[in-house]
Formats: sequence, C-alpha cells, structure tokens
Amino acid sequence: MADLEKLSIKLTSHGFLVRIAEDEKQAAELIRQQFTAFCSRVKEQGFSRENKPVVSYGDSLTLYAVNRCNGENIPGVLDEMKNNPEVCFLDGFRAEDPREEKLKIRREGILSDFYITGVNAISEQGTLYWVDMVGNRVASVAMGAKEVIIVTGINKIVPATADMDQRIRNIAAPLNIARHPGFKTPCAKTGVCMDCNSPDRICNVRLEMDRCYPKGRITVIIIKKELGL
Repeated sequence: MADLEKLSIKLTSHGFLVRIAEDEKQAAELIRQQFTAFCSRVKEQGFSRENKPVVSYGDSLTLYAVNRCNGENIPGVLDEMKNNPEVCFLDGFRAEDPREEKLKIRREGILSDFYITGVNAISEQGTLYWVDMVGNRVASVAMGAKEVIIVTGINKIVPATADMDQRIRNIAAPLNIARHPGFKTPCAKTGVCMDCNSPDRICNVRLEMDRCYPKGRITVIIIKKELGL
C-alpha cells in the first residue's frame, strides 16, 4: 500500500486539504462535517430560501459506496444533502430523467457552491487525474465549483504521474464501460483501451491537476480501502 502519510504531505504542499478515513463510514462523517460547516458559512453570508447555495456531485462509485455505508435503505450523506431544504441540490444522474435533461442539470451543476466527486488516479507525487466522457466533472473540479470534495480509495494511487493514464486505459475505462451495457466500444469487448473513435467513447476529456488553486479549495478524502474503479 502507498505511504499515505507521505502522500498527504505531498498533496498538502500542493494546496489540497487532505483527510484520511479508515472506511466508508468515517469518510461519510468527514463529508458531513464539511457540509455542515459549509451550510453555516453560507448562512452568515446571507443566502435566503430564494437564493439557495447550489450543491451537486459527479458520478463516482466510491461516493456511492460512502453514501450506502449504512445499508441500501438507510439515507446516506449524499441523500441528506439531496433532502436538505437549505440548499438547491442538482442531481444530473437520476435514472428516470432523459439524457438531455441529465446533461442540462450537469451543466448547471458545474457552477456549484459545493461539489463532490471521485478521481480516476492519484500519483504519489501529489497529482490528480481524471478522464470524462462529457467533461462535467473536470469542469467542476478545475474551476466551476467553489468548494470541492474528492473521495478516493487507495486503489487509485499509482507510483508516478506517468502511470496515471495507464491506469485509466487498462483498468478504469474498461471497467467503467461495463457499467453502461448499451455503450458499444471496442473496450467493452476486449477489456482494454483501443483508443477508439466510437460515438460511445467515454475517454474524451482529460484533466491533470498538479496544484490546487486557490489553496484549500479542494479537499481530498483518502479511504484506506479499495473502492470504485
């Protein structure tokens, strides 16, 4: 396993806030604490019911695992945010919505006040890496959202920056396409990236983040378990 203390020091030196969680439950509590602090700050800033702060999220199996850590039928930390009357929660991933509606909501969510998602890879040098299909996550993380939480399992950590793209090509992308049985890409058949031009290609937009600007805008919660893709 990667040396999380050294990684934490490296990420901190790059401007990220870092929290280490033993499991999904502790990660959920860290998110809950930060969200509570966020709500307290926006109240002081004068947000009203007619001008609610916007909260949203990006697709992440790690985040879903954290949300379900107390069981399928028990509301998790993400559910609590969705049901919080003090915020405007934008959910661009509801199964019942048509795709165009989902994309519309995701565009609106890019400028969130509070945003949560996962990450595809983290190097031990303190660099974060994403690959997106439409770019909503990377747009939110890079600049759009005012405050961001990244949740990740230790399986996303790779030794060097050069290894991050290989992790995407060989592990994350083929496993992610398997979540979308209607998508027809070469990797759905071969299990490895073929650098395709398929209309269903999910590896369209890349973001490599070396530093967090402004300092402290992004919190990285590293969970001491293998979670997500």
